Amino acid sequence: MTSAVPGTLAAFLCFFSLTVNVSDATGQETVAKPEKKIIEIKIGYLRAYAPQLTLSMLDLPPRDEGVAGAEVAIGDNNTTGKFTNQKFSLDVTEVKPDGDAVQAFEGMIAKGDRYVVADLSAKQLLSIADIARDKGVLIFNVGATDDSLREEDCRINVFHIAPTRSMLADALAQYLMVKKWPNWVLLYGSHEQDHLYADALRRAATRFGGQIVAEKEFKDTGTARRTDTGATQIQQQISVFTQDLPEHDVVLVADESEVFGTYVPYRTWTPRLVAGTAGLVASSWHPASEQWGGIQMQSRFLKTTSRRMLSKDMSAWTAVRAVGEATTRTKGDDAKKISDYIRSDDFSVAAFKGQKLTFRKWNLQLRQPILLGDTKSVVSTSPQEGYLHQVSELDTLGVDQPETKCALK
Repeated sequence: MTSAVPGTLAAFLCFFSLTVNVSDATGQETVAKPEKKIIEIKIGYLRAYAPQLTLSMLDLPPRDEGVAGAEVAIGDNNTTGKFTNQKFSLDVTEVKPDGDAVQAFEGMIAKGDRYVVADLSAKQLLSIADIARDKGVLIFNVGATDDSLREEDCRINVFHIAPTRSMLADALAQYLMVKKWPNWVLLYGSHEQDHLYADALRRAATRFGGQIVAEKEFKDTGTARRTDTGATQIQQQISVFTQDLPEHDVVLVADESEVFGTYVPYRTWTPRLVAGTAGLVASSWHPASEQWGGIQMQSRFLKTTSRRMLSKDMSAWTAVRAVGEATTRTKGDDAKKISDYIRSDDFSVAAFKGQKLTFRKWNLQLRQPILLGDTKSVVSTSPQEGYLHQVSELDTLGVDQPETKCALK
């Protein structure tokens, strides 16, 4: 007669039989190890997108600019995630450049995105920053270069991967001063972003001893830039526009709105070097960068996307890798712990720029070298030799801690 087995014991025997009834290649029974739980980490990518007009067909941005860099980084994170039981995914959402980002952002939160790579305007980013903070979501800014987002409008949950205009201007100014080209003429466009970059160049001149000997604004009259007649008209204006300027070494161009800047090199009245948004350009990355293992990154990106890596691709890659690095080190998916870790002294991310990159604690801007290049090659990298700092030479680029207006909230 068989006696009934108590429920608890029966459950144990059932579990035991499931775990031991596994045979290896030799036919011997082995104990099966229970599978470890995979932690899913959802990263959102919110971008403002619309087809852009550029003065040169070569400057037309690829449809997947930025997103491609994030996707490559997702693959890199998942390579490590196989060993740490983490799985990363990317959720891409688009809004119009002048559209409302709030609804799209709330939809991403509803889908479980807790880390959002943002390629938005400053206004759009600010519209979601406080909502993100209240929901425990971290934002990684890869598009907006506005200094105001790191200063009076800074937020404790917004990390800035893209360099500021002041960082780009300082990087350029350092190089011009090292080359002993201190006298500059400033040509700037009539749109808001052009004025902001012009302000950054003026600040850089004051900071590093350059002299802006003359300034001129190029008014956007709405000429059809992509038509033959419109392009020809603007090109013909440049020579006369730069006539009667005082003696100078370099022409600085601030034309983020792409109205006239591309046509300045080789068309000035007096033969002079051109820098700024045309000629010698400061950026966070360059498609020809090969130093510090950059050729490995470039080759891998080219193989994956069939095109060259641009600055926004590298910024997005760095943002996603920062999340991957932090989740690996904190061994979890707790946004609060990850935010604390990224802002700590222990955090750094390698981004093929010759040194590990960290965030400035006072405004959450990523410290990084700035590459100076033309259309073919990297000419130099700033900070330039000789520009020293008591904490990091990288802090000679952009707003330093004693100057900051940021009060993280």
